[in-house]
Amino acid sequence: MHTPDELYKTLFKDVQLKKIFPDNKTFVDCIPKRNPAVIVKDYISLKTNNLSNEQIKEFVEANFEIPPHHTPGYHTDLKDNVIEHIEELWEVLQRNADKPVEGSSLVALPFPYIVPGGRFQEIYYWDSYFTMLGLAKSDKWDVIENMIENFAYLINKFGHIPNGNRTYFLSRSQPPYFSCMVELLALHKGTHIYSKYLNELQKEYDFWMDKTSSTKHVVTMPDGSLLNRYYDQLDTPRPEAYRHEMETAAEYNGDDALLFKNLRAACESGWDFSGRWFKDGKTFTQIDTINIVPVDLNCLLFHLESSLALAYRYAENKNEVENYTRKAMLREDAINKYFYNEDDGWFYDYNINAKTFSTQQTIAGITPFFFNIPSSEKIIKAADVIRDNFLQAGGVVTTLIDTGQQWDWPNGWAPLQWITIKALDEYGEINLAHEIAKRWAQLNIKVYKSTGKLMEKYNVVDTHLSAGGGEYPSQDGFGWTNGVLLKILKTYEDLALND
Repeated sequence: MHTPDELYKTLFKDVQLKKIFPDNKTFVDCIPKRNPAVIVKDYISLKTNNLSNEQIKEFVEANFEIPPHHTPGYHTDLKDNVIEHIEELWEVLQRNADKPVEGSSLVALPFPYIVPGGRFQEIYYWDSYFTMLGLAKSDKWDVIENMIENFAYLINKFGHIPNGNRTYFLSRSQPPYFSCMVELLALHKGTHIYSKYLNELQKEYDFWMDKTSSTKHVVTMPDGSLLNRYYDQLDTPRPEAYRHEMETAAEYNGDDALLFKNLRAACESGWDFSGRWFKDGKTFTQIDTINIVPVDLNCLLFHLESSLALAYRYAENKNEVENYTRKAMLREDAINKYFYNEDDGWFYDYNINAKTFSTQQTIAGITPFFFNIPSSEKIIKAADVIRDNFLQAGGVVTTLIDTGQQWDWPNGWAPLQWITIKALDEYGEINLAHEIAKRWAQLNIKVYKSTGKLMEKYNVVDTHLSAGGGEYPSQDGFGWTNGVLLKILKTYEDLALND
């Protein structure tokens, strides 16, 4: 399957670099009205006349369907009850099974699915798990199962779950939550779900362990332990951010291919972008993602290994049960060894070059507790770190550094709120968990009542200001915000958060 830059060549570069559309994602999501090769041929013929930007735009509009970066035809009807709004939005954000279109970047999926909203009109991998949490509370198990079926289809077709169902996402994945999705569905429908998706769980694992792809996700630690990092298969500018990445390359003193590799790896992390991936913690051109072994990624792979052990138990394959139980135990030991800082009681990423902890303290450090990896006594110091450093007026902040990137201070994101809340609750820090749930939900509802929208992210430090930063404006919709908020409102009903 060809990406837009491969299909449209000179036309692609001209549209992206000449800022024909404010957002580089617009053109790569356009749907051609004619055969792509004919469109390119006609453009080359016209280009001999030194086309103006307006003429290029007219050519694109004549030959492509331009995607709306909003939910078409949706009018926000302000309601007193945000739950009603979310329940209505499930229908608005749902897309039917796709029909393949030649030259479109959309990878057609066989079952209906939920999109995040705004400029994101395709399915996204890790977003979908947190969206599913809300769908479960809405009793929309058919939608959840359809989405899992789509992910199984992508695994079988491409050997992994891409970042999203676009051709320009196929070279990378995202945080591997497929095993968590399977677990969610199994809790509702029964343990046979593990057997149903055993092959896909195995293929997912083989991808991340570099057995079926040209990626280099696996890192051998000093003691021989195998851990994982984010790593895209390509080292070229992302088509959906082409102009931005070419501008970054112009400021970069080094190998452009390495820069693009690191940018793409950060996108695979889902945290695109954050000082978490910068050598100096602040400068975009210091991005060094592939030399960071992320604590949260390895917790997810621990869950995947544990899920495979469980799935093989139901399949009565004793050898593989022992194999994956051992792998999970080894990873658990390595997580506690390489990511845990005894001095402050927090889990950090590991820096391959420095051979020690990253200098950045981020909320990702709570993830081991979400997956029940640390011993129970470790929660005491971790809770203190959250109270002292991360807890803000609107929930927990993502990092402690203000870089202007969207995954840094002062922003908070729905998935990280839920990971923190559930982790604390599971380890007995119930009051702190409830307080974070309350602050986050109140902020979401406050913004909803003033704007009629639920947002992609929020400023949790100053709740009077909007969240910002990053390479595109903050989006509304919004899949995982809806899912997590509904999960909170229906889990912590005693907090009377509804209004």
